[in-house]
Amino acid sequence: MNIADCTVTEKILLASFHLEQDGQSPFSAEALIVACWQKFPRTFGLKGYTDLYPDSNKILSSIMGERGLAKRGWLAKMGQKLYSLTKDGRVVAQRLLDGGEEPVSVTPTIKMSRDQEKFLQGLFGSSALEKFDENRKPEITFADACKFWNISESHNGDSLDGRLTRFQSALNDIARFIGSSDMEMSNGRSVSSEDLTHLSGVHEHLEERFARHLNLLRTRSERL
Repeated sequence: MNIADCTVTEKILLASFHLEQDGQSPFSAEALIVACWQKFPRTFGLKGYTDLYPDSNKILSSIMGERGLAKRGWLAKMGQKLYSLTKDGRVVAQRLLDGGEEPVSVTPTIKMSRDQEKFLQGLFGSSALEKFDENRKPEITFADACKFWNISESHNGDSLDGRLTRFQSALNDIARFIGSSDMEMSNGRSVSSEDLTHLSGVHEHLEERFARHLNLLRTRSERL
């Protein structure tokens, strides 16, 4: 297939693929808008100003519309105005680049349990992860961390440590379950071992960053 013959949605997918190939993952909506316009100016240029400005509305509606990339399971929302390609999105993009040929093989995608999905959805939608990924680490508050761990400031002592231990165990269990494959969420987002390693890294950062806060909670019951 000639790339020029691709649909608007497919062209956005290809621009997303190239952003990831350049090391931008997740990428912002703004980065995707510019990438689409630079790669396909005649398709995504603003009417009357094709060479000067992108048509951001056309691109955004093609991302989140009823027939957009998100609905097709090609693009997953990672945070506020942050996106990442799903496993299916990468396969389709590679097939388009290969001229429309079917891929030789596709790594099987594992379906996760309802509890696993609920756990991961909470993490991927958390303010702590969003700020971490947007390089806004100083803005992360202890309240953000508590929501990430699903704990409250009423926890203390063994209760607190138990919660944090189960949190890390849940990540480890999911990592062992999927191995080198990908696990698919109901919204089409694929979760890889790299994603779980990243979540563990955020967890470790928060534990280190808020060690004093956690220790205060641990000892609070002793002072009462």
